[in-house]
Amino acid sequence: MLALTAQDIYLQQSAASKEEAIKAMATRLIDKGLVAPGYQAGMLAREAQTSTYLGNGIAIPHGTTDTRDQVKQTGVQVCHFPQGVDWGDGETAYLAIGIAAKSDEHLTILRQLTHVLSQDGIEAQLKHIESADAILALLNGDTKESNQGFTFTPDMILSGFPARDITALQAAGAGLLKNKGCLDTSGVGHLIAAAPVHLGEGHWVLGIANGVSHTGVSLVMPSEPLNMGEYVAHALWCFAANNDAHIALLATLTQLKAEGKLNSLINQSPDALVSAVMHSDATDVETVQPPAPAANIEGESGLFTITNAHGLHARPGAMLVNTAKKFSADIQVANASTQSTAVNAKSLMKVIALGVKHGHQLQFTAQGSDAQEAIAALGEAIRQGLGEHA
Repeated sequence: MLALTAQDIYLQQSAASKEEAIKAMATRLIDKGLVAPGYQAGMLAREAQTSTYLGNGIAIPHGTTDTRDQVKQTGVQVCHFPQGVDWGDGETAYLAIGIAAKSDEHLTILRQLTHVLSQDGIEAQLKHIESADAILALLNGDTKESNQGFTFTPDMILSGFPARDITALQAAGAGLLKNKGCLDTSGVGHLIAAAPVHLGEGHWVLGIANGVSHTGVSLVMPSEPLNMGEYVAHALWCFAANNDAHIALLATLTQLKAEGKLNSLINQSPDALVSAVMHSDATDVETVQPPAPAANIEGESGLFTITNAHGLHARPGAMLVNTAKKFSADIQVANASTQSTAVNAKSLMKVIALGVKHGHQLQFTAQGSDAQEAIAALGEAIRQGLGEHA
């Protein structure tokens, strides 16, 4: 699996341009034996096609599909630029993650970075960070600052768990929270001993405050519904809280229960589910519903199939977002194949979090003076392969 390590992070780097920065990272990838010399041209070509800047001072330069044959071994090299590098379009990168991947392994990095890209103050931290371990901790969400917040990431969701009773789900949920540093050993015991409460639609909730080192939630879904007497159990939400940061998610679940929409979450991918509950407004949960048929959606709409072999990874995802940004219309997109929530089509982070794979269908809706033109342009971009050979 592609992973970031402190040994691959280089501090106090400088570069006069993003091209110079990319060449430096390509050299490190070559020196480590991860790629052949020709991969540098692929990295520069990729950047020329569309920016690899993600947001919050982070860029992930990598090669084109045509230069994947130059990759000898999957890996990453990370350069820290405390003075920043102009990455174009008024964006400054303080951390560049050079990726060598034989297929779509870099999606792992994108998922790992999702929570970082949504937090405030990350750029300021990157400017002044002083150690490789501190950078790795920030990217993993283990910083002191992040511990004052709330963690719910796709790897804290476990579906298809073979459990015979609710206690087994509690133990699994506690393990997920402990692995993320949310619980200490005593917290695990408290959570397993707690009594879950039925929220509705087979969703159960429990929460503890003892033994909690960082607020977070895990979600465990059994392979088969569990018999709970009057009710069944389709899902168990385990909350570990030492602040109020979890209240918004709990309010979202409560509102979904009131609307009878909790089970719209069950069949979603982990990325889409996290996006649905973390980016939803609890006062407006209509966006959590599966995409409605085009005829029932106000404004312009379009349903298009992704033909890119590796789905919406960085380059095609960025091209889709850049196409959407050309229009003033409000554009929303949902992964119709996973029945995800609709998200802002102009946000790369949210589009990537939809977990779009080859063959998935995207449902676009647009409202505004140029909505019709926007839908047409997005459809054409997708048909053209979003800059790749489909």
